[in-house]
Amino acid sequence: MKITIEEREAAQDIEVTIVCVRVDRRVLDIAARLRMLDRKVTGTADGCTRVLSAEDVLFIESVDKHTFIYTADTVLETGLRLYEMEERLADCDFLRIAKGCIVNFRAITALKPDVNGRIIATLENGEQVVISRQYAPDVKSKLGLKQSKRRKEGRLK
Repeated sequence: MKITIEEREAAQDIEVTIVCVRVDRRVLDIAARLRMLDRKVTGTADGCTRVLSAEDVLFIESVDKHTFIYTADTVLETGLRLYEMEERLADCDFLRIAKGCIVNFRAITALKPDVNGRIIATLENGEQVVISRQYAPDVKSKLGLKQSKRRKEGRLK
């Protein structure tokens, strides 16, 4: 990979251009990382509103009609619904892992199979979240793992 940085006094903002032979997983990964640097989310804790970079978010969970943002060291509440947060962060490598949870895919450090087709994901801070059976194939696909032919046929029924 070749990286070139060019300074221009007339530039209004930072502009990144990716030149490649074809768009593949690596190119999409680079683009997602760049988007994450520029994406901000807000949440409140102790009466104070905090602005966070999307890269600092480990996961977002909905509990009793309240949506919480989890970072390595704090929990914030946001007024947005989970699906709104998912839409806002979809192009930043966030992925739904359960009906009430989306995770920063980059924050996952380990995956361990669990009972009934679920997966236990360990995050950067040691916290564990459960990837439900319904969303496990999406996670495996994102990792480039193939499902067995029998599993695929079973899902089509």
